[in-house]
Amino acid sequence: MTRPDASDAALPALRVRDVGKTYRLWATPASRLYVPLLHRAAGWLRPVAPLSRWLRRHAEARVHYHRALSGVGFELGRGEALGIVGHNGSGKSTLLQIVAGVLEPSEGSVEVNGRVAALLELGSGFNPELTGRENVRVNAAILGLTPAQVRERMDDIVAFADIGEYIDEPVKTYSSGMALRLAFAVQVHTDPDILIVDEALAVGDAAFQAKAMARIDEILGRGTTLLFVGHDLNAVKAFCHRAMLLEKGRIVLEGLPDEVITEYLHRTHKRALQAQQDRRAGSLTRIDGGYGLDDACVVQAALNGVRHVGVQHGARLEAVLDVRRRADIAHPCLIFDVLDGRGLQLTGRRVALPPGEGTVRVCIAFDAAFQQGVYRIRTRVVDAPAIERTTVLSRQEGWLSFEVVDDSRERFTGLFPVPMDIRVDPVQARVA
Repeated sequence: MTRPDASDAALPALRVRDVGKTYRLWATPASRLYVPLLHRAAGWLRPVAPLSRWLRRHAEARVHYHRALSGVGFELGRGEALGIVGHNGSGKSTLLQIVAGVLEPSEGSVEVNGRVAALLELGSGFNPELTGRENVRVNAAILGLTPAQVRERMDDIVAFADIGEYIDEPVKTYSSGMALRLAFAVQVHTDPDILIVDEALAVGDAAFQAKAMARIDEILGRGTTLLFVGHDLNAVKAFCHRAMLLEKGRIVLEGLPDEVITEYLHRTHKRALQAQQDRRAGSLTRIDGGYGLDDACVVQAALNGVRHVGVQHGARLEAVLDVRRRADIAHPCLIFDVLDGRGLQLTGRRVALPPGEGTVRVCIAFDAAFQQGVYRIRTRVVDAPAIERTTVLSRQEGWLSFEVVDDSRERFTGLFPVPMDIRVDPVQARVA
């Protein structure tokens, strides 16, 4: 790994070139000793070719090579954000550890330009015998802060971690959540040029997670480069400009987050159907706006007659959906969802469809009673004999959307209003 002069603004923040990682897995602990000895003996006995070949075969049988990454390459400019998605074992965490300098690649190179903060295995570098405050000083120094900077930021770090008087207790007395919170607080107060996040936004309770997300937003707003791995696909959409899909250590797709996430969900769904030995798995394909069965999906859709419409708050919207279903779906159903700009589901309905083959038209009308912003429609055609037994046959998102153009914060806060009865009464003063 190379770290050029951070002052050269012309350099990309991160450049990864043909990185690969191979692990050697030993049959037994003793194999680490005698496999190299067998190889050396095979070299000595090279004149006796049959015996030399036998020794090499015997040695190779005691070691297995696992290829975790192969030919991975990409470049990130300053202020860019890249999300990496993939199934467990696809090589995501290995890639981040190589970029962070925790692992050495087997081949290829990584060029990092600037200070890196890596939210990987939070708290793994803490000394359990030292207090939280002492660990903050040690970790901040390792991350490149001067003693003066540590003193200047200590109060902010302690306040952000919010672990109270435990900050002056040994870390070995902490719960795992407390250690994670403190480690997260240290990392996000180092003013990084590159922020590497691996499933670290799930630390702490809901209130701390909200604070962590806001802090990440603040860091990115200052032009920090982000490399993000997470199973929270909404977070990938929210934070990242680009996304990459890894599978078996290789890049299979790179592009806009919506495109990459749709392909990831398509592959995930196909695997799930194959695991259930569902014969429909082989028919699952990419369709307009998503993936699914081409004979169990929405084939035409419009919102007030178009794909995207801008409206005033409270205006009437009507979605007209032509839904194709096949005869072997016993309990066909259309799930209609409204999503915000980050992909968070706000509301939706399940619409039971009549069984049979062919196309039916579904009309759904609702008021655009939302705060200013862009909203998307997601549709899913499912086979649902019960809510807890629902098989998704198609999923389409992003081809219908609407924008509420006026600001309604004086009328309500949040994304949409909830009916409330509000009364303001005077309080009678007490007579002494």
